[in-house]
Amino acid sequence: MPINHDTSFLAQMPQNVAMQFLDRVDASGGHEAFRFPKGDSWESVTWREVGERVRRLAAGLRALGLENEQRVGIASATRYEWILADLAIMCAGGATTTVYPTTGGDDTAYILGDSECRVVFAEDAAQVDKLRDHKAELPALEKVVVFDEGLADNEWVISLDTLATMGDGYLGDHPDAIETIAKEIQPDQLATLIYTSGTTGKPKGVRLLHRSWVFEGEAIKAQGLLTEDDLQFLWLPMAHSFGKVLLSTQLACGFATAIDGRVDKIVDNLGVVKPTFMGAAPRIFEKAHARIVTMTEAEGGAKEKIFKQAFKVGTEVDRLTREGKKIPLPLKLQHGLFDKLVFSKVRDRFGGRVRFFISGSAALNADIAAWFNAAGIVILEGYGMTENAAGATVNHPDDNRIGTVGSPFPGTEVRIGEGGEVQLKGPHIMAGYHNLPDATTEAFTEDGWLRTGDKGELDADGYLRITGRIKELFKTSGGKYIAPPAIEAKFKAICPYVSQFMVFGAERNFVVALITLDPDAIAGWAQENGMPDASYTDIVRSEKVRAMIGDYVDELNGHLNRWETIKKWELLDHDLTIESGELTPSLKVKRAVVEKNNSELIDSFYG
Repeated sequence: MPINHDTSFLAQMPQNVAMQFLDRVDASGGHEAFRFPKGDSWESVTWREVGERVRRLAAGLRALGLENEQRVGIASATRYEWILADLAIMCAGGATTTVYPTTGGDDTAYILGDSECRVVFAEDAAQVDKLRDHKAELPALEKVVVFDEGLADNEWVISLDTLATMGDGYLGDHPDAIETIAKEIQPDQLATLIYTSGTTGKPKGVRLLHRSWVFEGEAIKAQGLLTEDDLQFLWLPMAHSFGKVLLSTQLACGFATAIDGRVDKIVDNLGVVKPTFMGAAPRIFEKAHARIVTMTEAEGGAKEKIFKQAFKVGTEVDRLTREGKKIPLPLKLQHGLFDKLVFSKVRDRFGGRVRFFISGSAALNADIAAWFNAAGIVILEGYGMTENAAGATVNHPDDNRIGTVGSPFPGTEVRIGEGGEVQLKGPHIMAGYHNLPDATTEAFTEDGWLRTGDKGELDADGYLRITGRIKELFKTSGGKYIAPPAIEAKFKAICPYVSQFMVFGAERNFVVALITLDPDAIAGWAQENGMPDASYTDIVRSEKVRAMIGDYVDELNGHLNRWETIKKWELLDHDLTIESGELTPSLKVKRAVVEKNNSELIDSFYG
């Protein structure tokens, strides 16, 4: 199927995010906009109700003296109030600065200080305490608006309701203020500062303009991926560009969103909400895959045999379908039976109505994507980065090429530059890094293309395949190049108990690995294998677990070139966490930090 190059939507795009939102309120006023947990049930609000609340909060920000492009921070997990705050900042002409709730006090102070935030929306007591502890480092910060009730002191810290009441007074004097401000915001006005949590050094503030977010939403709408009849379940961190771009897409398309950022509630919420789509990082799909596989293995017997045969048949049917070949009648009949016995139950775990998932922020293993596809659950892998407002390419339900990240958004360009680097151009590209002119210059080629740092290739139809991070590629002392992400992804598809698999060996004579196990998955294994009360550390140190993981490593090595094979490996006695500094808030491994923390262990492999 040819790529959709229709760019007619570019001429009709709203001027800015504020107008995009206000237009949506006008078009969909009485329709559901959001639903969110309230106690044990879910509360729903219409676009009109959201519009009224946002208008009051935006006026409240203007009453506090906020001016165009001045920064307002949001330090909170994903929840309905985060959306209200962000939309209010947009409609007040300000620029949102996002902070993960897990970010430490020092980095929070750096981000809010570097961006010169005048106001900060804070989720709860923990976020307010961080701000109080670093108040001296935040001279520009005049007010904190808190989401949780009972924390306001009405001097430095005020509630959302207080801000809305201030807005009422402002609107009394300036009744058309918000509409006037929205109409005056230019496409190239700063909308968002998202600080990327690099693996080394201080985070860099990515300057994203109104045109970038508006374009992203409108480009997804133009591709026909989503309509106002869809229902999204949104749990992704809104401090991350992936979460933010899904909000822009909602404003463009008009669908409703159920929002709850509690990661431990994702599976339960899917069963209740029954969404038609959801965005997620690959780790969520890896965990779901591992959970279903290990539960079936634990049951054993006939159920396990039926399950394995079902996926053997499903994978074959899926392969023939994607190759455009006819499915033999006996295979078709078997598939119909297994769909009722196995695949429908897998789909029901995700609510039973999912049209597709969208995977982004890291590489999705092709085998895991094919496994879900065999069960009738489509995962559309996309690609992008904070520096291009999240979305650069995406697959399509009617031409989902597993192993690729899809084709470029209409109105954008992708090319392969020097050294195989993926480079991007289009309306979605950042304006640069905040207060870092040298870093901004380094991020672009001389002819103005964004350098992604990713290595990739384009096929004859323009579909992009990412083959690794250029900086992560290393060469052994024997002169062979190794791409760690490719090896690591293979192991995650083979072993249902793994959390992280990290490959090392730069300038060494062979490749080694550090492995962490998923605490939930391995606890389930321990329950079935006579270690019900053992700690994580005791489990990973047991000979039985070491032997099991060794078998998986041997299986992996059977799929690798001789020079890629893992000669030595070790299980770490802890999983990687954000708190330990070994994962970024978007769950990417800080490879350099892990290598430094375990340098003696890695050196011992070569002793």
